[in-house]
Amino acid sequence: MAELKTHLDVYQLLPKTNCRDCGLAACLAFAVAVIQGRKGLADCPHLPPEVLAAAAPPAKTAADGTDDMQRALSELQDLVCASDLAAAAGRLGLVMRQGQMVIPVLGKDYLLGPDGIVSSCHVNSWLSLPILKLALKGQGREPRGQWLAFRDLPGGLDWKNFFEHRCEKALKKVIDQHTNLFELIIDIFAGRPAPDQFESDIAVVIHPLPKLPILICYWKPEDGMESSLNMFFDSTATQNLPIDAIYILCMGLVTMFEKIALTHD
Repeated sequence: MAELKTHLDVYQLLPKTNCRDCGLAACLAFAVAVIQGRKGLADCPHLPPEVLAAAAPPAKTAADGTDDMQRALSELQDLVCASDLAAAAGRLGLVMRQGQMVIPVLGKDYLLGPDGIVSSCHVNSWLSLPILKLALKGQGREPRGQWLAFRDLPGGLDWKNFFEHRCEKALKKVIDQHTNLFELIIDIFAGRPAPDQFESDIAVVIHPLPKLPILICYWKPEDGMESSLNMFFDSTATQNLPIDAIYILCMGLVTMFEKIALTHD
């Protein structure tokens, strides 16, 4: 019997057609609803009876997904414990310091120990999970300077609706209200201006993880047209970090920018 611990476990069982026959906009949204207890697997009319019979119902989790995240972190930490951290550092082009991998994050050093624990002055789940996945799955590919929208990355379409709503639209709202945020990003997080990118009014490149640059482009409102914002990724992004971890990373970044904008208003 397959045990369903996370929404990704549920998602793997689904047809991934986003047919909306379950009443939700996408298969991924349905998977999250199943884990949160708002939907049952049988609410998907396209799952064969043998799949329903073989799948164990998911354990009850917190509505905000905290339990889901903690389980995922624990599993990744166990995998790091069983891995060769020094070899991973070599693969990623990173250095080891007193038995710990040194990972530059937004201009600051984070440390990953052989026990799978991430340490720095400020650590939370949205950073820890991508860092662990970087150590386990990152290939250390050098960026090519070829920028792609999130939806154009391998696997990006599965997360597209979540990403547009929770990352791009949310960040646009913050910048609409706090126009000095780009200056703060450059000053605090070692960002750099990227002029003439996609003919945007403002463009900034940040490096939340090694060899994973993110280009943020913002177009100001003009002639009755509202503002717009898009985030772009190097074409090598998913070779250095899985698509789900990229989404979690960006969601965490936007949440952090929201808090910073309020603090520095």
